[in-house]
Amino acid sequence: MQITRLRVKNSSSDYSIIIGKNILTEILNNIKNLCPDARKIGLVVDKNVPNKFKNKIKNLLKKKYDVHIFEYSVNEKFKSFINVNKLVEKCLFNNFNRHDILISFGGGVLGDFSAFAASIIKRGINFINIPTTLLAQVDSSIGGKTGVNSELGKNLIGTFYQPKLVVSDIELLKSLPQRELVCGYAEILKHSLILKNNFFNWLKINSKQMLVDRNLNLLKQAIIKSCKIKLYFVNKDTHEKNIRMILNFGHTFAHAIEVQNNYSRRINHGEAVIMGMMIAVKLSHFKKICTLKTLNQLKDIYKSNNLKHNIKKKFKKNEYNKIIEHMSGDKKNNDKKINLILLKKIGQTTLPNAYKISTLDLKKLFNKII
Repeated sequence: MQITRLRVKNSSSDYSIIIGKNILTEILNNIKNLCPDARKIGLVVDKNVPNKFKNKIKNLLKKKYDVHIFEYSVNEKFKSFINVNKLVEKCLFNNFNRHDILISFGGGVLGDFSAFAASIIKRGINFINIPTTLLAQVDSSIGGKTGVNSELGKNLIGTFYQPKLVVSDIELLKSLPQRELVCGYAEILKHSLILKNNFFNWLKINSKQMLVDRNLNLLKQAIIKSCKIKLYFVNKDTHEKNIRMILNFGHTFAHAIEVQNNYSRRINHGEAVIMGMMIAVKLSHFKKICTLKTLNQLKDIYKSNNLKHNIKKKFKKNEYNKIIEHMSGDKKNNDKKINLILLKKIGQTTLPNAYKISTLDLKKLFNKII
């Protein structure tokens, strides 16, 4: 399988995303070229990554570098400022300097966590991301967002910090649990909804082969298409002041769902996004922003891929108001109203700040749209 290299170049970054099969060996030559003065590498690893991949990357790096292994059991609750501080202190104790490297080898939670740590160690050391989940390969590894969770909401503490390199090895996807594959598919589907380029129609044809058969060639194509869509928005608005907020379609609801769920494994990020997008499109239809045809198109692709979206099966009625209250702390909000991205039609959303709703008004109609 051919290696694909996407270039990320904008006012604040210039790096590559390498996508292919069995490409972990690419890491050494790239480190040599990108970080020629590096001596130490902190390898931040998710314990759930299969041993054959962990051993491969460890052995590769140890050939040339002084490697320090930081291995964690990862979930959303792990993504805290306290845990970041512990990692930072370990790196400082081992005298990491600005030429050295922190490498994340895991999913999106670990990538956000590691990148945030890299951004604050001595005001910034080199960071490389090797995302091991479909979700991380199509979304969180791209664009330079870092962060950890606050008690008041998801990803409210963080920085913008660009990696030196992203390496997406699709061979890793073969070992993912089915639930994790669907989790990543949620972000792929989101990308197909927010930019007009026929990606949604492509997904209607190929989703089953991706999710059921795990066709790696199709998964690679979906990853490339998703990365290009995300980069379209990131390159126009690196620091998320305006148009990049469109990438949060469905996420205002999703992040609030995750907070109310207390970040438990009962609902993962992708499942929350699946719920959040459906609620957003139902609200879009209720407010006559999109047609019934558009809503039915989304319902059809949900049904054909068995995407669970019924929030009523996950939360009691008395929790709905709490979900909405969590939305009031969303990062996109710039006044007392909730700033929502809604869907006009497949491939086109409303612009940021074009649709806002008060928590009181959303509480009144929430039951009608879920």
